[in-house]
Amino acid sequence: MKEQPEAIFRRHGGQLRMSEALRLGITRYMLYSLRDKGIIERVSRGIYRLVELPPISHPDLVTVSLRFPNAVVCLVSALAWHDITTQVPHAVSVAVPRNARMPSLDYPPVKAHRFSNEAYESGIEAHLIDGVSVKIYNPEKTLADCFKFRNRIGMDVVLEALKLYRTRKKFDIAKLLRYARICRVERVMKPYLEAVL
Repeated sequence: MKEQPEAIFRRHGGQLRMSEALRLGITRYMLYSLRDKGIIERVSRGIYRLVELPPISHPDLVTVSLRFPNAVVCLVSALAWHDITTQVPHAVSVAVPRNARMPSLDYPPVKAHRFSNEAYESGIEAHLIDGVSVKIYNPEKTLADCFKFRNRIGMDVVLEALKLYRTRKKFDIAKLLRYARICRVERVMKPYLEAVL
């Protein structure tokens, strides 16, 4: 007896990329039939999930992570995740390795940034959001990245994030300086770190 398409979706957390569904034996016809019957919904191009699942708490982060598994949520999007900004991201900011193809989506909008290997690989945390593993830089790495991209995101955003980090998180100067060295912004960051101590 062949496994029912709904059961395959459930076994994989209720959400599949079209390529995964095809590999698992669900045909395009079955996918479209399930969608037309209201059993699954299209979350983004090529991503489907069971309608019976609770609403996605962070749909943009989940969608981008499913479409671009190597992308790491960074900058203002990571600040928002860690609750150390008052900014509302208008696009999902992600980091990709220097030689990777730049991710692009109609919705949600994506702002991709190329990072050198060490800067890309350092400080990644995996967070399970609605059954999907989403890679996000930790708060300290995010702050170092923000200092590096201060001309793009605005120094006011960076300084606000540093103040909120100091009041809402465990202030870890050693960790901040380690990521500052990796991102090559130690000389820029040091005076600001000393000022908030």
